[in-house]
Amino acid sequence: MKKILLGITALGLLIFSCKSSSTNDNSKKLDIAFESKSGSNVKGNAVFTEKNGEVTLVAKLTGLKPGIHAIHIHEKADCSAADAASAGGHWNPTFKKHGKWTDTEHHKGDIGNFTADVDGNATIIFNAKDEWCIGCGDANKDILGKGLIVHDKPDDYVTQPSGNAGARVACSAIIK
Repeated sequence: MKKILLGITALGLLIFSCKSSSTNDNSKKLDIAFESKSGSNVKGNAVFTEKNGEVTLVAKLTGLKPGIHAIHIHEKADCSAADAASAGGHWNPTFKKHGKWTDTEHHKGDIGNFTADVDGNATIIFNAKDEWCIGCGDANKDILGKGLIVHDKPDDYVTQPSGNAGARVACSAIIK
């Protein structure tokens, strides 16, 4: 919305213009970049968008082995270790068992599996509905301060607590 303010002075008419966000625009966006880990060549970026209380993740990756891989949100925004172990375990603020996002029991960080094409490229699109937020301060929903991890193997959705997804081949801190 653009507001126009008019003022009259001894020198004449003054016009001031300023832009303000529409009260209906409740969106947030966060762009992050992946670092290669565990000796991989995986690179990419991810964008989290929150609109009307729903968060969507879109990640684009290159340098993967062709086939199925897992992606999860982990406890810490710390990618300092060569194997990304510094990011901790899966983000699980509600103390549920590991599983598929569609199961009753799953971690808030259990995003799931995706497939890299024959060239090692992949795009992940995931809608967390209202289960996540960006900077809302709710410890059960807020993804800020967490880590986004790409794994070498697929998640089996059974093995506790991590789905036996193998090495951490890329890591990104979810920070502003």
